[in-house]
Amino acid sequence: MTGDPIITMDRVSKQFGDVLAIDDMSMNIREGEFVTLLGPSGCGKSTALKLVAGFLPLTAGNIKISPPNGDAEHDLGFVFQEPTLMPWASVFDNVYLPLQLAGVGRGGGEPRVHEALKEVGLSRFARSYPRQLSGGMKMRVSIARALVTRPRILLMDEPFAALDEMTRTKLNNDLMQLSDDHGLTVVFVTHSVFESVYLSTRVIVMAARPGRLVADMPLDAPWPRNEDYRTSIEFTDETRRVSETLKGTLHVDEIDH
Repeated sequence: MTGDPIITMDRVSKQFGDVLAIDDMSMNIREGEFVTLLGPSGCGKSTALKLVAGFLPLTAGNIKISPPNGDAEHDLGFVFQEPTLMPWASVFDNVYLPLQLAGVGRGGGEPRVHEALKEVGLSRFARSYPRQLSGGMKMRVSIARALVTRPRILLMDEPFAALDEMTRTKLNNDLMQLSDDHGLTVVFVTHSVFESVYLSTRVIVMAARPGRLVADMPLDAPWPRNEDYRTSIEFTDETRRVSETLKGTLHVDEIDH
């Protein structure tokens, strides 16, 4: 992890009609960090992520992505809350899609697709179709699709929210290992305090109406983490600290509105 920011948000605001979704939000994310955006529904977590991805135009402020090659577009991978797979296409073709859109021929793309599928544990399912996969497997395909372009930044919008606890825990562990192996910078949206504390090197707590940053909380436990951390006193203490901060944002909202 370096001291240089790879993502800079400078006084960013986003308005939808009369609704101010994000208000004057600023933060820096350094290369190699795993940062979660945590907050109540409607606080603008997903909107902030989509602004970083360039999916939405800014109302005010500036967002800067600092890749070494000057090509920010191909330095970003995005994983949606739903797998958003093409049901008529095989697992291989779903993962190959970003390469195809980038003009990479099938011959050149095939090794990269197989590499991405191997990394998420789905090598045997390259010729399968989404209807043949479980929810967790579909999300693995979505992650492989995001990684196949070899981005430095991975943006993830509540990707595990709909999964059962065992599958979610397994994917949490696999995600940390992938992030560590690739030196990824990850920005991860979640509603779960437990997930944010387990996964993150930093938790950004947001409040709603309008969406805004209220706390920036570094987590000092060694990373990547393992299952022992979940039962540690440190995890309990950090979870309590983040929970109390989150509850404080809800209290502020109730007073202000």
